[in-house]
Amino acid sequence: MAPSAPPPCRAGERAARCRRPWRLLALGLLSASSVLAAAPGAGAMSREEKRRLGNQVLEMFDHAYSNYMEHAYPADELMPLTCRGRVRGQEPSRGDVDDALGKFSLTLIDTLDTLVVLNKTKEFEEAVKKVITDVNLDNDIVVSVFETNIRVLGGLLGGHSVAIMLKEKGEYMQWYNGELLHMAKELGYKLLPAFNTTSGLPYPRVNLKFGVRHPEARTGTETDTCTACAGTLILEFAALSRFTGTSIFEEYARKALDFIWEKRQRSSNLVGVTINIHTGDWVRKDSGVGAGIDSYYEYLLKAYVLLGDDSFLERFNTHYDAIMRYISQPPLLLDVHIHKPMLNARTWMDSLLAFFPGLQVLKGDIRPAIETHEMLYQVIKKHNFLPEAFTTDFRVHWAQHPLRPEFAESTYFLYKATGDPYYLEVGKTLIENLNKYARVPCGFAAMKDVRTGSHEDRMDSFFLAEMFKYLYLLFADKEDMIFDIEDYIFTTEAHLLPLWLSTTNQTISKKNTTTEYTELDDSNFDWTCPNTQILFPNDPMFAQSIREPLKNVVDKSCPRGISRAEESLGSGPKPPLRARDFMASNPEHLEILKKMGVSLIHLKDGRVQLVQHAVQAASSLDAEDGLRFMQEMIELSSQQQKEQQLPPRAVQIVSHPFFGRVVLTAGPAQFGMDLSKHKAGTRGFVATIKPYNGCSEITNPEAVKEKIALMQRGQCMFAEKARNIQKAGAIGGIVIDDNEGSSSDTAPLFQMAGDGKNTDDITIPMLFLFNKEGNIILDAIREYEAVEVLLSDKAKDRATIFKDLEMENMDQKLTENDSHKQNAEEAASGSQDVGAASEEPEEGGESSDVADPGSLSPANADSASVPVSHQDSYVPGTEEAGAPEPACTSGDNQPQEQQTETESNSKVNWDNKVTPMESILADWNEDIEAFEMMEKDEL
Repeated sequence: MAPSAPPPCRAGERAARCRRPWRLLALGLLSASSVLAAAPGAGAMSREEKRRLGNQVLEMFDHAYSNYMEHAYPADELMPLTCRGRVRGQEPSRGDVDDALGKFSLTLIDTLDTLVVLNKTKEFEEAVKKVITDVNLDNDIVVSVFETNIRVLGGLLGGHSVAIMLKEKGEYMQWYNGELLHMAKELGYKLLPAFNTTSGLPYPRVNLKFGVRHPEARTGTETDTCTACAGTLILEFAALSRFTGTSIFEEYARKALDFIWEKRQRSSNLVGVTINIHTGDWVRKDSGVGAGIDSYYEYLLKAYVLLGDDSFLERFNTHYDAIMRYISQPPLLLDVHIHKPMLNARTWMDSLLAFFPGLQVLKGDIRPAIETHEMLYQVIKKHNFLPEAFTTDFRVHWAQHPLRPEFAESTYFLYKATGDPYYLEVGKTLIENLNKYARVPCGFAAMKDVRTGSHEDRMDSFFLAEMFKYLYLLFADKEDMIFDIEDYIFTTEAHLLPLWLSTTNQTISKKNTTTEYTELDDSNFDWTCPNTQILFPNDPMFAQSIREPLKNVVDKSCPRGISRAEESLGSGPKPPLRARDFMASNPEHLEILKKMGVSLIHLKDGRVQLVQHAVQAASSLDAEDGLRFMQEMIELSSQQQKEQQLPPRAVQIVSHPFFGRVVLTAGPAQFGMDLSKHKAGTRGFVATIKPYNGCSEITNPEAVKEKIALMQRGQCMFAEKARNIQKAGAIGGIVIDDNEGSSSDTAPLFQMAGDGKNTDDITIPMLFLFNKEGNIILDAIREYEAVEVLLSDKAKDRATIFKDLEMENMDQKLTENDSHKQNAEEAASGSQDVGAASEEPEEGGESSDVADPGSLSPANADSASVPVSHQDSYVPGTEEAGAPEPACTSGDNQPQEQQTETESNSKVNWDNKVTPMESILADWNEDIEAFEMMEKDEL
């Protein structure tokens, strides 16, 4: 039986009355006594199992944190594949994603309060001393206002919050005198110049040393910013004002929020993704709950919780009503146009919306939270991780996964809200996937492509700040914590701010400006104070009954996005025809085209051509629908052309001490063995050929035979290199780019084309590695001579690799035993057939795992030799043919020219820490032993 709850708060009542007794919901931490019983058959997870998983999270955190401190600090982030720090200006520019780096030891600051949550108080004390001593905030460098606020300012404030808590307890931090808060205030003043606009919306970037308008600032010319960038400041800035008594920070953040609220689209109550900071005009007029808008909504609700201002709650509820009316199409959350919210703006979703089920828990709307979370979990079960973007039929749209924590965050909130042990199992899956696919000897590497399992040389600071925090809290009991987590609210970066700030230094007048703009439906606030009897009926199958219909949703076609429109319109006009649904043989579709002013022309070759004349449309609205239909058809045609491109492949290092943990993104060849049709791939030791360019007969065939040949790009056609190494007896080939410093992190996928002739004679697999990835293999050869790799369409499970190795060893032993037995019999008989003896080893060789190159079916490809554009670099795998899957995220990884930031003097040495392979291998031994022990424990 759920406990009774106070009646719902209405819009006009003081926030404090509602917020205080029910702060648990605001934090997503409902008491275990108020949650559902475990569903029959689900089985509650034992305390021992929860504790084991909690300890596993601690071990994973130690692995990531210790490698950052050893190989990267004081750099901002760790590059886990090359075991060194990422320093701005010393690595190829990654575009906007590098704006988070400011040479201020980002990962250490972002991790401060995580150390305390994980009960690592000694490490926290040491970390705080390092931050105070080493970190310089006065660097001549341009940074993102948004990222610096949530990661650095939030990290300093979170660290200060737990530092004063520990000091009050009397055991740790007795020396602490607010040093982190002083640094936070210094940083706050460095961000204020960004707000020097007529609208009050901040510039997206600021120079830490020179501000915005200074001639040496190298910024201040931008005109646009994202809604989340301007609307995700109030928690940190208000906390800074409340901690210090300096009101200016909270005033600036409130002004930015007020302006966004005023510029919302009045008829739909939605906001766009991008806004002009000077005029307030919407630049991008699509609206959703993912990238570009997400944390704006989050901060409206949490600002009400932390600050007690009713206007924030009213704004959130108004937006939330619009989201559920237009964007929510359970279990999907699809972007729409703010002016025409019944029309979807795109047919894919980005991974950042995974935070929204957690926010719905805070709101008290549990059913749609369970539905969307379950849909996301099904996508994860298909791809091991949540792709950066996926389509409405759950195929990969953007293949990267930078180890984002939003899904773990929602899993934590849903478990605390329902008590359903199902969510503990979900968390266990996340842990297993991280260890299985992302863990590398020097930390955890982001996924370059979730389909192949290839890695990217990055470990973002939010991985340590958020992922381990939420996973540990998911499995921790109250007695496992050294403080009461319910006394704090999480920022969007999971930093902790104490709730008592709501009554401290209230220098801002709480004028309710919301009702000046809209009349609010009072029924919209019934969920302000959630009643758990309503949220969780006395039905132990409640959450399971919501999840059950979605169990196979990923394996089926997604419900059409317009079904929501049909339902809401009832018997009214039907929604517009979508290009993906159009059939030229459907008379009803042809009639709709005619109404939209679209003509259908049948060409002699059997194709159909579409032409639109807006003046022939039945109305201006139909003309708009016709234009949108034509745009969708053009995009659909372009996507079909992209499907002709090959997907990326994987080179996986399987020998000691890598054991399959390092996976490199490789470009495919349009000739030779098709690895997508040979799931086992090609496995063998690598050997460097002579001549290295492979453009003439190989002079060291004895070193190449039955091995995978390494060669350099250039001086001849790829097909010619393949024929030369195949003739020398190689079982595969890897071409390494000769362009120094090239990397799959910053360059589009490259495909090797044929030579314009028939390439059926090439039967071995050929893959292409950029210079950086190729050097990883070459460095391994220099330090550890025998290096074995697996060429495949996607990375293989390490257990499968070891199983294949055991089978190979067993086959070898059986072959040796048969050979010894035969020799013994021949010796006993006193006769020996020389011809038969010479053939025997060949038969033994045929029983090995390496396929006979001559028996492989070739792939016919005569494409022109051109690199694939970035938009075309990721395309569907064999099982996903037909889905458009471009690779690049919104601006983060676009290839750009290398840029070098002006470096300023700092208290610490910012030179790259280049670690020799020998020391790296020595460091890995302990990690490998621990990992193998952990796997035994799991078994």
